[in-house]
Amino acid sequence: MGKIKTVLLVVNPISGAINKAELIEEIKLGAIKKEASLIIFPTTGENDKIKLEKLIADKDPCRIIVAGGDGTIKLVAEALGNKRTPIGIIPAGSSNGLSYNLHLPATLEQQIETALGDNFIEIDILKINNEYCLHIGDFGINAELIQNYEASKVRGKIGYLLQSIPTLVQSEYPFDFTVEANGRIIKTQGILLAIANAKSYGTGATINPHGKLNDGSFEILIFKNFDVFEILKSLRNEVEFDPEFVDTIVTKEATISCDIPVALQVDGEFLGNHHRATVSIAPEKLLIAVTNSPLNHY
Repeated sequence: MGKIKTVLLVVNPISGAINKAELIEEIKLGAIKKEASLIIFPTTGENDKIKLEKLIADKDPCRIIVAGGDGTIKLVAEALGNKRTPIGIIPAGSSNGLSYNLHLPATLEQQIETALGDNFIEIDILKINNEYCLHIGDFGINAELIQNYEASKVRGKIGYLLQSIPTLVQSEYPFDFTVEANGRIIKTQGILLAIANAKSYGTGATINPHGKLNDGSFEILIFKNFDVFEILKSLRNEVEFDPEFVDTIVTKEATISCDIPVALQVDGEFLGNHHRATVSIAPEKLLIAVTNSPLNHY
């Protein structure tokens, strides 16, 4: 990719529980080592995409580093559009699902080295109702959990944990779903319908054992009931679910309908209750800096 002259750091100041001031200082040192100038863009939640598009057009950075969770990475991908600027990821959100699936290093020093490195993967981008999805979107009980989490004041994994039992108690599952894909129409019920570009949630729970980020297709998984044994299998990363527990559809495009509006989330952000979603693979791809470890099978 050649010498990195300009690095744009997009940082979400309120995501996760990491001290962002210390993180920014470490990234500054990483940029100095590369003899690159550093531009810092803190997100505010107000017109971030428009502001970021203008900044990218004006400064044309060689590399973008994202310090945040899945939602912040999604924001950067949307702002980039067709541009091929590589991004590096510093997992600093409440949910770091994409980072988990990319097997990024555990220490900040190694994460910065990887983010500024020369090893890349090109991943698929899904479009769910014209929203970018890099990781996993879903209808149902997990989206309800995220809705409750966003309404609470406790951040991080403890925040999700505190909302899990109230969500289970209050949810009106099962939900009725109709899926049109591969020339078939499937009517079914479930507690959760996942639209997965990746294997696992940021918690490490494997929801899509055969998923790959760069295979040109995605999986729709309908989880039919609340089966504790099968859920424990996902936490242990066992590679097969009982077909009585989950139906899997592999496709390149689909339409999903619900009899009543059901909670929908995309990459960890609650998008409201929806009757319908159209899903396809976008023509754009996203170039992400990763390690060259043989453990990385995307």
